[in-house]
Amino acid sequence: MDFELTPKQQDLIERAGLLGREKFAGRAERYDAEASFPYENYDDLRDNGLLGLCVPEEHGGLGADFPTYCMVSAEIGRYCGSTALTYNMHACSMLWSGTMTDQLDMSNEQRDRHAEAQALHFKRVVKDGAIYAQPFSEGNASAAGRAPFGTLAKKVDGGYVLNGKKIFASLADAADYFGILCTEDVDNASRKDTIYLAVPRNSEGFEVTGPWDPLGMRGTVSRTLLLNDVFVPEENELMPRGVYFQAANRWPHMFMTLAPTYMGLAQAAYDFTVKYLRGEVEGMPPIKRRQFPTKQLATAEMFVKLEQTRALFMRAIGEAKQDPSKEERMRAWAAQYTIMENANDLARLAIRTCGGQSMLKNLPLERIYRDSRCGSLMLPLTAELCLDRLGKEALYNLGETDD
Repeated sequence: MDFELTPKQQDLIERAGLLGREKFAGRAERYDAEASFPYENYDDLRDNGLLGLCVPEEHGGLGADFPTYCMVSAEIGRYCGSTALTYNMHACSMLWSGTMTDQLDMSNEQRDRHAEAQALHFKRVVKDGAIYAQPFSEGNASAAGRAPFGTLAKKVDGGYVLNGKKIFASLADAADYFGILCTEDVDNASRKDTIYLAVPRNSEGFEVTGPWDPLGMRGTVSRTLLLNDVFVPEENELMPRGVYFQAANRWPHMFMTLAPTYMGLAQAAYDFTVKYLRGEVEGMPPIKRRQFPTKQLATAEMFVKLEQTRALFMRAIGEAKQDPSKEERMRAWAAQYTIMENANDLARLAIRTCGGQSMLKNLPLERIYRDSRCGSLMLPLTAELCLDRLGKEALYNLGETDD
């Protein structure tokens, strides 16, 4: 990456890259084959302080902001897509409840209580090495922001009682706390009544269930969560009541945090192709294929697509802030769409260029292709939803209708 980086950003990216090259890449095939969670990778992340990447420095973390998180996550994605995608859930739980929430409007009472909750969550990560998950999906329109979450939270003395279900819950077998987005059980509830609570894995009435055997991103182990009268203490709020709805409307880039994983996979597809054509793939005969014009042209096409994708990615994450302009919002959605689609297209080009051996499971390209195909399906910003939002934003100003 030759963009201008601060010394801190450079250090964190290099730290992630070293782990990726020396540890994560060699394990990725096994996690994919077994559909098993990358526990060893998380031990390495913990040992290197990277579980605290987005925890503020005053709480003992590394204090990474949104662009820094995105670049670190993309670097991890070059070596293991499942590790990067699950790491997103953990790191963004800290980012959302940390500096992002601090910028939003809250009463003094809310701000004081949130500061106490932050200290609790951050201590769990920095001191105890806890892992947080961030399950969204329920199989309805809620994760896309078009309906209230079906998981309900009833206010009781000292906290809430939760009932509901989450599907595609990444880190289902590994997280210590699950950041559950739910709707307060009140009359005429709407998305404004969304609550964001950290549910401990050992809570009574909390269950992880169902198989996990998907096309790609198999190491995420995204099984189903069932919540049956689960009590959650009020201190486990990740955001004060009502603040998540404000964040979702004022911080649209917060939903772009899956994109770095796929930016990393796009880079990985290109990296493999260059090494393969140069005869430098470990464990394979050193046969060069770079002398053929068709291979050279295909590599050039891949490089152009990769650089186009990265340029939009870097601009979008650099513009991330509270209350972005219409153009900046649209650029975020355009970046999300472009990254998700181009990652898989680069993997497609890589397979065509490298030929039949690239389909073998002992080489990473086949896995990169399957993992990258999953990106455009992921809520809350699937490829279809990005196009839907872009079309409406382009043709309508705020408040305009056809009436």
